[in-house]
Amino acid sequence: MSTAPTPAPATAATEAADGQILIKLEGIKKVFLTDEVETHALSGIQLDIFKGEFVSIAGPSGCGKSTLLSILGLLDSPSDGKYLLNGTPVENLSLADRARIRNREIGFIFQSFNLIGDLTVYENVELPLTYRGMPAAERKQRATAALERVGMGHRAKHLPSQLSGGQQQRVAVARALAGSPSVLLADEPTGNLDSKNGDAVMELLRDLHRAGSTIVMVTHDARFARSADRTVHLFDGRIVEEHVEN
Repeated sequence: MSTAPTPAPATAATEAADGQILIKLEGIKKVFLTDEVETHALSGIQLDIFKGEFVSIAGPSGCGKSTLLSILGLLDSPSDGKYLLNGTPVENLSLADRARIRNREIGFIFQSFNLIGDLTVYENVELPLTYRGMPAAERKQRATAALERVGMGHRAKHLPSQLSGGQQQRVAVARALAGSPSVLLADEPTGNLDSKNGDAVMELLRDLHRAGSTIVMVTHDARFARSADRTVHLFDGRIVEEHVEN
């Protein structure tokens, strides 16, 4: 029978860049209700993420990692608590306002890539910019620059099915980058890749971080977690430990 780790006081966050807090969570709770069961997925999460910081979220299966990332990405709302993004409360926004902020402020990198199969690589990267109503010339410049940045400019006219898993994930990173988001959220970004491609994607994320990107990554791989500035450990919906990586 497993027992929860003894909660440890949070270590001081790495005050990246100018020490500006990009994301502040205060007492975040998430409860899922069914007819017979009340599940507490998150219980009183307190977390600051600084601009320019790379944070990994670790913990066993079912500990609340994906739920926390969904709330950070405005894909879900907390049951209680406060969430400030760039100083603005976002926990109680309408669906339309959450979608607008997601499109402009948050870049997503998913384990399963989530590319649209009948669109070219270029069209996949351009699509979120189209939803933003961006002029065609600016869309082209941003999408092309993002693909070049991840080393996929030469595959712009290919379909996702013509790419390897590692290449598809690079395209997914380009799509996340094209809108110049405030934060990149990566959910097990190496989970569907072999070790070689996983290492390459992690090196790309490290490069983006060194260039100033703020990244929050869920990972079960301790090697990749050590790429972050700081690792936040969850257990049963609570933060039980934080430590700054060397």
